[in-house]
Amino acid sequence: MSTPLRTTYPVPVEDLIPAARELAANLGSVPSRNRIMKEFRIGADKARSVLDALTEPAPQTAAEPVEPHLHAVPNSGTADEDGGSDEMPPALREEASPQVTQSVDLAPPAQTVPSEVVPAASAVNGNPVRSWPVLLLALPAFVAVWSGWVGLGELTGFGVVHPLPGIADGFTINSAITLPIGVETYAAFALRVWLSGRVPARARRFAKVSALSALGLGALGQVAYHLLEAAGVVRAPWQITTVVACLPVAVLGMGAALAHLIHTRENRSH
Repeated sequence: MSTPLRTTYPVPVEDLIPAARELAANLGSVPSRNRIMKEFRIGADKARSVLDALTEPAPQTAAEPVEPHLHAVPNSGTADEDGGSDEMPPALREEASPQVTQSVDLAPPAQTVPSEVVPAASAVNGNPVRSWPVLLLALPAFVAVWSGWVGLGELTGFGVVHPLPGIADGFTINSAITLPIGVETYAAFALRVWLSGRVPARARRFAKVSALSALGLGALGQVAYHLLEAAGVVRAPWQITTVVACLPVAVLGMGAALAHLIHTRENRSH
């Protein structure tokens, strides 16, 4: 306990409560009224007020756990266990000087952290999924898809052209490569937009339908090429030629529409 401060002026009850709480902590129980009168040299009324402040329950919040409080046991008579009386002797009351000490605040109870705030162990310690196996899977698919589309393009009239006549006559390019680059690249791009979840709903729906359509066309193109190649056909039927010839235009339209929908707001007024 700290050294009590003595004063000749009456000390308010509010200033005596911290010292009384420290006394209760040292005793391990709430002191009686006469013990408070004797310890702090105060009258019965002021001692009763201090005792009431010690025994009243402290306000509690929903976030803090409820802790039991100590309660004073009332005396059966006018004298307590110390043998004192309810009233303080006049001679002692005249020379009374209260002892005020600094209150000792107990450490607040530890608050439990809600379970939903604590991250799961798998989220903290789990390793992220690597994407490099996709590149390994894409290598054989790229070879098969590229050769299939180029072969089908040659059967439908695609071939070596001079894109810059009069400018670079020696520069040539096989137009059949436009099929695998256009169709398969758009299918991968639309699939990523669909699964990303970061685009407007209209763009996501369009990306879903167009990605599945592009993948379906790519599969049909591979099937058509292998069937024609196995049958020894050197020129594809006109139906297949018509569909293949329209693919670059269709890919361009779907790509432009998807790019427009990605940058369009949902609530934009027309």
